[in-house]
Amino acid sequence: MPDVHALRVVDGHRLDREYRDILLPGASLSDRRGVTRQLPRFFYEVPSWQVARDIELAPHFQLWEFMHTDVREAFPLRLFPRYVPCAVTLTAMVLEHYREAVGSPVHIAANGGYRSPRHQLTRHASAHCWGTAVNIYRVGDSYLDSRESIERFADIARQELPGVWHRPYGGESGFADDHLHLDLGYVVAVPHDVPADPLESSLEGAAL
Repeated sequence: MPDVHALRVVDGHRLDREYRDILLPGASLSDRRGVTRQLPRFFYEVPSWQVARDIELAPHFQLWEFMHTDVREAFPLRLFPRYVPCAVTLTAMVLEHYREAVGSPVHIAANGGYRSPRHQLTRHASAHCWGTAVNIYRVGDSYLDSRESIERFADIARQELPGVWHRPYGGESGFADDHLHLDLGYVVAVPHDVPADPLESSLEGAAL
């Protein structure tokens, strides 16, 4: 099975305007507390759904699991090619470790992986826009739709994934009552094969 190295890395500043207006590469977005966060600039270009299903990010996770969205995503990103932040590979490795810890398959919800800044569920700087957050709705045969199940698997995350944050249980904004939200924070991945002068590229992209 091919891995992520089979994908082309693209500089978001060099994409067509319709994609730049959705991905907002390198732009700023404020989180719930009003803190400014810088959005990802570099993305993997995914040419088709079949490629997304074939690409293995970790032994038990394929790329499609992190980019499965519905009609709430901006229209161009429901077609192909599609673009996913490069930090998604870190998320997959963390989830692989989590899967080992729980000893069962881990299932990511639709709209529970990468979401663009223009996704209808995006109201502030959520780590979903960085490709570094997942909403897990089922672990093995256990659905995470109760306080008991969510807190049980959140406890395992706290023990096994140092530095990974999860939403507390609850129905109000900022909480979760039908999934376990795990995220690595606002991680921006800059691959080795980027332009020699990123600042120059940024200025060129902004002028397009």
